[in-house]
Amino acid sequence: MTTPAERTSTLAQPVGVGAPETAAVLAGRPQQGSESPEKKTFWSQLKLSLAMFSNPKSATGLIILGVFVLVAIFAPLIAPYDPQAQNLSATLQPPSFQHLLGTTHIGQDVFSQLVYGTRGVLVVGFLATIMATIVAIAVGVTAGYLRGWKSEALSALSNVFLVIPGLPLMIIIASQFQDPPLVVIAAVLGLTGWAWGARVLRAQTMSLRNRDFIQAARANGEPLHRIILVEMLPNLLALIASSFVGTMTAAVLGLTTLAFIGVIPVSNLNWGTILFWAQQNNAFPDYWWWYVPAGLCIAILGVALSLVNFGIDEYVNPRLRSAGERARAMKRKGLNINATVTEVRTSRGTTSPGTTSEGAAE
Repeated sequence: MTTPAERTSTLAQPVGVGAPETAAVLAGRPQQGSESPEKKTFWSQLKLSLAMFSNPKSATGLIILGVFVLVAIFAPLIAPYDPQAQNLSATLQPPSFQHLLGTTHIGQDVFSQLVYGTRGVLVVGFLATIMATIVAIAVGVTAGYLRGWKSEALSALSNVFLVIPGLPLMIIIASQFQDPPLVVIAAVLGLTGWAWGARVLRAQTMSLRNRDFIQAARANGEPLHRIILVEMLPNLLALIASSFVGTMTAAVLGLTTLAFIGVIPVSNLNWGTILFWAQQNNAFPDYWWWYVPAGLCIAILGVALSLVNFGIDEYVNPRLRSAGERARAMKRKGLNINATVTEVRTSRGTTSPGTTSEGAAE
């Protein structure tokens, strides 16, 4: 048994000096013998600016997205055949060494179409997202900073585009062109995808415009464009990145939907046109190699964008960020964060189940 003096001295030890490592991790304090903070350098500042992508989930999403980008760039080198080339002697062939994903009803190589279709999806997706993000920033930030009828007018404009059904509007606009180029398709998708991002940016800007540093810049006579570009936008980058990812997901789904229902001409090769031809020629369900790869690519790209968004959400939300940092710190210490009873690793290297303060005093 321990004496009362020993119990008092044991419980009175500060966290980080002979205390269990779990307590130091949860308290967020450096342990004894920890190194002093590193000097800020260019690379440390760059790492800090990319902190929203340090989450393993977002890093995985970026890797998957990077693979799709590389496939789109090097499509002529990756595709073994011309995607439009026909071979009537090899129609509806299952996957083989000659045709990795089989052939269509007129002998076209499905794998080559999938590779070239990646380029069409990403080009339209990025163009539409960039257009929608620019409009969302211009309308949302301006509406959030200004006051009076100007702010209300821009807010009403966002609300109008927010309640307009996107798919019917895209069908009406895209059907007015015989052979719409990719820029027109991207503009249609961007026109219908900026309103939600503008609403989020307006709400955040309204909370920023009353902060002390904004009031100080206004008192110093800073022009409006400098207050918005220099003072506000750096604090909105995380929300802009999150809006960018969500808008791109909606743009990809909108493009494939328009192609699948036949609004976009079949000459614009993408994953949606592959599904369109598979549906038109009754490929469901027998000729699975014709439609399953395109559907999987759409799903994988959506998962990649969602994983990237997880990292951005953790960066934006301080509670999620601190919880994620504690969980990763505990994993590095070899502790199971999902255990009902937390294992406590002492400084001597022994491990024992966690106890309450009452149990420690017995």
